[in-house]
Amino acid sequence: MVTTRLYRAGKLVKTDFPVAEISDYLEEADATVWADFTSPTAADLAIIEEELSLHHLAVEDAIHEHQRPKLDRYDSHLFLTAYAVDLDAVTHELTKVEVKAFITSKAVVTVHPESFDMDAVVQRWDSNPDLAKYGSAFLLWGILDVIVDGHFETVQDLDGEIETYENLLFDDKNHGTEIQRNSFELRKNLVGLRRAVLPMREVVNTLMRRDMELMAHEMVPYFQDVYDHVLRATEWTESLRDLVATILDTNLSIQGNRMNLIMKKVTSWAAIIAVPTAITGFFGQNLQFVGFGTEWGSYLSLGLIVVVGGALYASFKRRDWL
Repeated sequence: MVTTRLYRAGKLVKTDFPVAEISDYLEEADATVWADFTSPTAADLAIIEEELSLHHLAVEDAIHEHQRPKLDRYDSHLFLTAYAVDLDAVTHELTKVEVKAFITSKAVVTVHPESFDMDAVVQRWDSNPDLAKYGSAFLLWGILDVIVDGHFETVQDLDGEIETYENLLFDDKNHGTEIQRNSFELRKNLVGLRRAVLPMREVVNTLMRRDMELMAHEMVPYFQDVYDHVLRATEWTESLRDLVATILDTNLSIQGNRMNLIMKKVTSWAAIIAVPTAITGFFGQNLQFVGFGTEWGSYLSLGLIVVVGGALYASFKRRDWL
């Protein structure tokens, strides 16, 4: 599926025209073209490769998946690879969608799977019509702004999950296994998010360099805003990774302390139970002693059990061993 747009002097004038017409429109001085390919084949990209004289290595990267986030510079264009991320509210699973773009001075071509919401990018463009006059820089800003905002929202969602597990750490109920399992899942999500977010610093920073001819000077503050969001998302992700590691260590320490407390109680009760065992064992021997063969002898035995056991219980309780 291919979607196209034509801007003239910052005004949207035509949509959904054939890709083969792109080169004709680019001959106009004030024209800017956007073409969007959803899950394209090699044959689909071959058409746009010819229309825009794209480098064949960049086209190969656009076809192949699992590229690292980057910005490659070629003689006639740039090639961008970035990842849009989303955290499922039910399964808490992090999903990453690879988005690629060819950028020339008068055209932007995006390539992505169906799972990427390009409508959000189009809405971002349409909500800022006064910036459309800056051509390719404007289109590229809209793409990056939506992607980086998604990074930031995902970091916020992960922070909320981590706060939930922080509160469970010292709950009266034992959530040790749940915290341990979910903390490992959080750490895996943060590692995946970091791989998508961290390289974006270099990508956006490169776009703001003075030698980037396609970058309109008026768009630099907008890219600076995107860069600030990238930095905040990166720093936040790093701090959350450290926080998850702290939660794991704290949870293990709490579990160890609870185990020690249980062992202390078990040992104390074993000591208390040992007293009546010893007394009944002693009185059960065939030896003559005071009260042997009499009714009050059994009461003496029971009394010793209660008194000594009670004394041990009171002593252990006072020392907080029970």
